[in-house]
Amino acid sequence: MPLAAPAPAPVVSVKPVVLRAPGRGEDLRVRVSAPVTGDDLPLVLLSHGFGSSLDGYGPLADHWAAHGFVVVQPTHLDSRTVGLPADDPRGPRVWRHRVEDMKRVLDHLDVLEAAVPGLAGRTDRSRIAAAGHSFGGQTAGVLLGLRVLDPVTGEAEDLSDPRVGAGVLLATAGAGGDALTPYAAEHLPWLREPDFSHMTAPALVVAGDRDDLPLTVRGADWTIDPYTLSPGEKSLLTLFGAEHFLGGVSGYEVAETTDENPAHVALVQQTTWAYLRHALGVESASWTAVRRVLSEGAHPLGGLRSK
Repeated sequence: MPLAAPAPAPVVSVKPVVLRAPGRGEDLRVRVSAPVTGDDLPLVLLSHGFGSSLDGYGPLADHWAAHGFVVVQPTHLDSRTVGLPADDPRGPRVWRHRVEDMKRVLDHLDVLEAAVPGLAGRTDRSRIAAAGHSFGGQTAGVLLGLRVLDPVTGEAEDLSDPRVGAGVLLATAGAGGDALTPYAAEHLPWLREPDFSHMTAPALVVAGDRDDLPLTVRGADWTIDPYTLSPGEKSLLTLFGAEHFLGGVSGYEVAETTDENPAHVALVQQTTWAYLRHALGVESASWTAVRRVLSEGAHPLGGLRSK
């Protein structure tokens, strides 16, 4: 798919940047990646899927950083690198700790910026997006207005953040209730009753049409719900033949995906980059070009629609 993307810039990446997190039980460890050149750089907060860490999602983080974004990757409490015990009392609210991690990042951008050589003064904090894959997609969605029923309090609070202007939700959860398998309903309480009706911020939803997760009885259509059930400006990229890892966005190693397909990864990279630039007000010509190519219905790898 031809795109007028600039040549990739060299990237500097610093990890771990440690943010104090009283009450979390663990300090928050963060990775920050940025191009070595350019000013007024928009930011993307990238939330990993269940069990991953700040070291994951190189195909996305590296691409975005090499093409003009500052990418911030927190390691959430569910990461295998943290080793949270199965009976840890924080378990039922791990979804909320994830959201708080993202907000803590936003609260400490000065610290993160200072940790990267040469980055000080080069970011544009008026242009911030949240992105996430799988569990991370729900985390990003909450910052955009998605409401999750807290299993401890029984309330579904508005935890959106006005500092976040747009989102990219990759292969993430849909409706609760009868859509869930018995296992998901019992063990993953944050999936039981999501409310997409307040998720009004602009977002690109990315789904694989063979993403048959064991969490739902509805098959791959479940991951389209964040697009169909939410109001506002939304776009949906459907990858033909892709499973949950969308060809390998979670990492460079074959072992990290079930459906290795570099062409799918490249399509996700290009489409998300163009969308982020459009949604954050950088420029829209690239997104217009992507929409033209993918909306004509003739692309072999995927299709795009918007509302």
